[in-house]
Order: sequence, then C-alpha cells, then structure tokens
Amino acid sequence: MPFKDENMKKEDQSKVKESTALTILLSKDHRVYYYEGIGSDPANPPKVEVTGFKNPDGIRDVIINKKKKVEDLVRSGALSATDKITVLIKPDDNSTYEDFVSIIDEMAINGIEVYAIVDISPVDKEFIHLTEAANGVQ
Repeated sequence: MPFKDENMKKEDQSKVKESTALTILLSKDHRVYYYEGIGSDPANPPKVEVTGFKNPDGIRDVIINKKKKVEDLVRSGALSATDKITVLIKPDDNSTYEDFVSIIDEMAINGIEVYAIVDISPVDKEFIHLTEAANGVQ
C-alpha cells in the first residue's frame, strides 16, 4: 500500500522526486536503457545509459547503486526518512514479455517497494533512438 502522510498536500501525493527516481526503459534485443530522475526538464535532458540483465554492470547493479544513493540522501538529511527509491518501468512496444518479467523480478530481489509500470512516452523513445545513434546501434 502507498505511504500515507496526513500532512501531505493533495497535489504532492502523487509526485515522484527527481532525486529518488530511476527510470528504466525496456527495449528490443534485451537492451535496458535507464536514467536517474524522471526526465521532466526538456532544457536539461537526462544522461541515458544502456545495459542488460547480465552481471556485472547489469540493471541489478544500477538499481543497487541508486538505492544506496537515496539511502545516503536520507541519512544526510537531504531527504525525509519516508523517501524511498522510486522506479519507473517503461516497456517499449518492441520489448519482450521475458524482459518485463525479469525487471519485475529485479524489483523483488532488490527490495524495491515503490515502482510503477508506465507507458513509454515519445520523449523516452527519442532518448532510446539518440542513445542508439550515439553508440552506433541499429
């Protein structure tokens, strides 16, 4: 169940903080694109990285590192004690069901309590396209 704070304003209840968010874009050929934050500032696009499900340096390591960053921010007082990592999962039309199941498994394996399956936006598809072009991927 979602965390409920009686003192939280109605308009703030569904907001995801940039500092706690990790956006994961599932794409073709088992590629997993990701960026920190929610990519809400068009003037400052996120740095999109690509990985897969294999370790080391796979999506599990990305999730673990982001979780540690959020916990460090909570410990330092920059975030409140109730703030947790929030993962936004956005499967592309050409991603596989197998990859979708794998990313949901990663949420359970890593103890991610707050995650959402979200429709991929045209902006996110463009992030994938630009990242593939920059890396010579077709």
